[in-house]
Amino acid sequence: MIGTVSIVAALAFVVPDTADRAIHLEVTVPAGVEQVWRAWTTSEGIAKWFAPGSHIELLVLGPYEILFNPEAAPGSRGAEDNLILAIQPMQMFSFTWDAPPNLPEVRRQRTSVVVRFYAVSPVETRVTLVQTGWGVGGEWDEAFRYFGQAWQVVLARLRYRFAVGPVDWADPPQDLLARD
Repeated sequence: MIGTVSIVAALAFVVPDTADRAIHLEVTVPAGVEQVWRAWTTSEGIAKWFAPGSHIELLVLGPYEILFNPEAAPGSRGAEDNLILAIQPMQMFSFTWDAPPNLPEVRRQRTSVVVRFYAVSPVETRVTLVQTGWGVGGEWDEAFRYFGQAWQVVLARLRYRFAVGPVDWADPPQDLLARD
């Protein structure tokens, strides 16, 4: 089924009581590197698969805000006040990331995400995502589990965007992850 995707997921080198844990995911997308790069790094691209709103300035320490509920009050709109950390055009993009509002201890802090783009062919790109900087215990453990699943959905929507078409935010696709 074209709308279903298998995300290669590994909560690699994860030991529950260590701060050295990281989320490692990858997906192959049926689009060229430049298209996939723009999908991650422009507001126009983000609106087609990640979230209905965003505020992005593609420069180091520029804002990288992904707004799942753009009309909500500040602090409740989504991934707010995040910054771009590094840019290597068409190859690598890094940014800070906060937790959902229901995890306030972790939301006040940040983890970091590195997204890499690899041309498999002129019309296919492998995307890897690594999220690091996790604390241990309490809300940190909950946030780690949450994002282990949430990023899989995000990457499935990225693939859906190119395999099927832009996400309709009034009726977003459900259950995109392949079940084994």
